Amino acid sequence: MINIVIVTHGEFGAYLVEAAESIVGVQNAGIKNISISPRMSLDRVKTLVSSAIAEMRSEDGLVFLLDMPGGTPMNIVLPLVKDIPRSAVICGVNINMMTSAFSYRRDMAFEALVGKIMDDGRKAICEVKSLLLKGK
Repeated sequence: MINIVIVTHGEFGAYLVEAAESIVGVQNAGIKNISISPRMSLDRVKTLVSSAIAEMRSEDGLVFLLDMPGGTPMNIVLPLVKDIPRSAVICGVNINMMTSAFSYRRDMAFEALVGKIMDDGRKAICEVKSLLLKGK
C-alpha cells in the first residue's frame, strides 16, 4: 500500500484528513499528518518529518501532500526525500486530492496514483458559476 504523509501550516492537513475520511472512510493505516506552527523550530519540524519518513516508508511508495509550493513544509520535506525511490512531493493539496489519494492508494501503481492525485486536484479548481451559465 502506498503511504501518505500530509504536512501543512497549522491544522489545515488535519482538517483535510478528517473531511476526506468522512467522504471515503477512515484510513486505519498508512496516513500521517504533521501540522506545523510558527512556534516550532525548524529542527523540530525536521525531526517530525524524519520520524514520519522512517515510520511510513513503504516499498509501494510514499506520497507527501503539502499545502503550498515554496513554504516551510516543502523546504523541509524535499531535502529529506530527494534520494528515496518511489516518493513524490505534491503541493497545493485540496479535498479532491485527499479523497483520491485515500480511495486509490491500495490498488494503483505509484506513478498512476501520483498522476491521479494531481489530475483530480486540478479538476477541483474551477469557477462553477460561469460553467453553469455557459449551458444557457
